Amino acid sequence: MDIPSKNFSAAPDPRRWIALAVLCVAFFMVCLDGQIVLLALPSIEAQLGFTPSAVQWVMSAYMLALGGLLLLGGRVSDLLGRRRLFMASTAAFLVASLACGLSGNPGFLIGARVVQGIAAAVLTPSALSILMTTFEGNERNRALGLWSAMGAGGATAALLVGGPLADWLGWRWVFFINVPICAMILGLSPFTLRESRAIGSRGGFDLGAVTITAALVAFVLAITEVPSVGWAHPQTLGLLGATLGLFGAFVLIERRVNNPLVPLAIFRSRSFVGGNLTMLFAGALVFGMALLVSLYAQKVLGYSPLVVGLGTMIYAILSIVSSTLTGKWIGRAGARAIAVIAMLLMGAGCALFTFIVPEGTYLAHLLPGLIAFGPGIGMAAVAGSVAALSKVKEADAGLASGINSAMFQIGAALGVAITATVAVSMTGTSDTPAALTAGYAAGFWACVIIAATGATLALLLLSRDRTPAPAPVHVGV
Repeated sequence: MDIPSKNFSAAPDPRRWIALAVLCVAFFMVCLDGQIVLLALPSIEAQLGFTPSAVQWVMSAYMLALGGLLLLGGRVSDLLGRRRLFMASTAAFLVASLACGLSGNPGFLIGARVVQGIAAAVLTPSALSILMTTFEGNERNRALGLWSAMGAGGATAALLVGGPLADWLGWRWVFFINVPICAMILGLSPFTLRESRAIGSRGGFDLGAVTITAALVAFVLAITEVPSVGWAHPQTLGLLGATLGLFGAFVLIERRVNNPLVPLAIFRSRSFVGGNLTMLFAGALVFGMALLVSLYAQKVLGYSPLVVGLGTMIYAILSIVSSTLTGKWIGRAGARAIAVIAMLLMGAGCALFTFIVPEGTYLAHLLPGLIAFGPGIGMAAVAGSVAALSKVKEADAGLASGINSAMFQIGAALGVAITATVAVSMTGTSDTPAALTAGYAAGFWACVIIAATGATLALLLLSRDRTPAPAPVHVGV
């Protein structure tokens, strides 16, 4: 995404703070939608007839589309007009949200979630680009601070809003809530936002984003279907082969086009690769853990979505506190130490969750794990961003930040798929509390392995450099 360093207008826009409010509300909505579905999954599974292994696609479809197409969305908005694409993607998000709420079968809901993710992949970077071209200097820093706060607030609010909506009005309202928000954004945008395009931007679009997204979908589908068909089944082998082929096509496309969406030279930096892998593993752990906790609390312990949302807020609050403190510590401790500690904390939290029992309680079997896990989220996010962006050239800052944000979303989709698959494999066809608990415990063990792998890679790839990096600009959750 090409973000110029100066505004298109010599004089500050008198409507810029109203414009910021519109942009932040849009970003808040996108972040909210990433997690609000978590608490509604048991109801969706029961009412629409999802299988236990397939219901995770309600989340994965959205996150794969968002993460896989985020960079392409930024390129499209820069070339075709940021306000135009912002409004078009908001309208698409509105229609897709309405379709999700009106869904009557699994296939229709998953398809609508894909459209939601595509819309979010355009909406998010176009909104950030408008912000960057509307503000300058210290005002831009203040605007970016508010933008980041809205992102964190959206993810936290999902636990507060999703519970009451699913509990009192039904799961469809976790989607319907987007409709009036989108309508308000569309009504205000023509009067508050200025149109702009990237100056001097060259080149068009390549198919890199499409092939890498298709590769991720094939891989998640292969993992999801393993409990039903097995690893040696032609379907599994075919999907894994398609994953490798599509990933190879992505590399070839990006190497041969004149203006690649993702120049492969950027991956020569160990710090960049290590930081982005930290974000990938963090996303997998956060959403994998949250999915398992929500399912165990509702389907085994019998808690309502409202109670689960309120009970799990502790980890979201701790993550916000730790991210604030880590921003001050990381200059002295270094990204590698922070990343390793973050993975160990999240792994320890998931290890505590493995002690769940069918007759468990919140205080004994959920709260300790949530307290241990929460600080690791904020630490991993800061360490992963700083490591990935600290040594990137200024000309590549927007691209690097977009990749960093996309990796978290992709990791989230992979984490949900892996933990759900492991849980279903252990549970089998039984839906007794004992069988479900055994499945969820196995899923938490998978999270422990993911955390251990993330800690090892951070230790190997990240340096001991203690020089603080400038605050990164995120274009995703």
